[in-house]
Amino acid sequence: MLRGSFAPQNPQDDLDVKVRALLPRHRAAGARLASIDSQIVLDFGDVPDEYRAAQERAVLFDTSDRDLVEVKGRDAASFLHRLLANTVRTLEPGQGNRNLLLSSKGKCLFDFDLAVETERITLSVASGNAAALLKALDTYLFSEKLALSDVSETHAPLSICGPASAAIVAQVAGVATELADHQTVIGQTVSGQTVSGSFGGAPARVTALPIAGSPGFRIDAGPEHLEALWDALATAGATQAGRIAYDILRVEAGWAEPGLDIDEHVYPQEARLERAFSLDKGCYIGQEVVAKIDTYGGLNKRLVALRVSHDDPVVRGTRLHRDDGGEWRDLGVVTSWAYSFVLDTGLCLAYVKRRHQAAGTAFRLGDPNAPSGEATIVPLPVRANALAPTGEVE
Repeated sequence: MLRGSFAPQNPQDDLDVKVRALLPRHRAAGARLASIDSQIVLDFGDVPDEYRAAQERAVLFDTSDRDLVEVKGRDAASFLHRLLANTVRTLEPGQGNRNLLLSSKGKCLFDFDLAVETERITLSVASGNAAALLKALDTYLFSEKLALSDVSETHAPLSICGPASAAIVAQVAGVATELADHQTVIGQTVSGQTVSGSFGGAPARVTALPIAGSPGFRIDAGPEHLEALWDALATAGATQAGRIAYDILRVEAGWAEPGLDIDEHVYPQEARLERAFSLDKGCYIGQEVVAKIDTYGGLNKRLVALRVSHDDPVVRGTRLHRDDGGEWRDLGVVTSWAYSFVLDTGLCLAYVKRRHQAAGTAFRLGDPNAPSGEATIVPLPVRANALAPTGEVE
């Protein structure tokens, strides 16, 4: 069997998550929640339209519950560069990347978006993870001149993606220039007047980065402007969307989600996180293992996409079995499921053992003697306009 615990659960389970300030507004707009006391918005009443908007216009996701860790001080860049899997020290203010903190064995502990600012470096991480990330970083802090802080209360980002997203961001926040991946604009001024990266008369942080496997932006004008920013983006043409549309987009793109597809039992290459680590920056925690995998291969498992023979949900943790030499073998585990509009059926992300990862390889779902369906590996990304998770199309 594959190592790792992937019992069905929500990625926010057992975490001290921030309260979504927009939740009353979402309820008033007819949002459907995962449960009566949940903060997870499943949809706003029309999933096909939300998905269509992502393909043709733009969709808007409430990601204001994300946490933010601040690293400030003269040694901030060198400290993080020594620990993290992706480069830090060579980044200039306004630049950033997707980054990882790995274990000494090279497995994924934390996945976050790093941004370098003039006087600080920030790590935007999934809701409920700031305290644990701070504790992990503090373990390696000795005599460095820096301060680590949880500043999540100042972080209230919204996320937008789709072909019209750049035009909408330009209209709402004044960012008219094309931004590179993980480039951030914060209240640029000309002749004393804010002309870019602003909202409501105050500086806003606008970052270009993948959203659900699509080119997009994260905009943060602070908690005090959150509701007005949501309204402005919606008025400018972004369709409000929920978790179902988000999962469809990312699963069709093959993008792993922290807490669902990524945990402390997974190597970055297994989760297709090649965009989040560097093979050239020198030593960091877990670097020797990551480099060895790149040089010699030998991954025991790899995240793949599988087309399901039906459109019923497949529970996270469902095992994948295949007849191998006349014996049914447990060769994989499902970590995410979504209905795919491209394939018009269910689509799973799952970790599958090596030698069984080729497109067209078929498995039985669950008990091989009484399966709940079949699943067949398909190339990634499934969606034509998606960003391939590794940067390359299979």
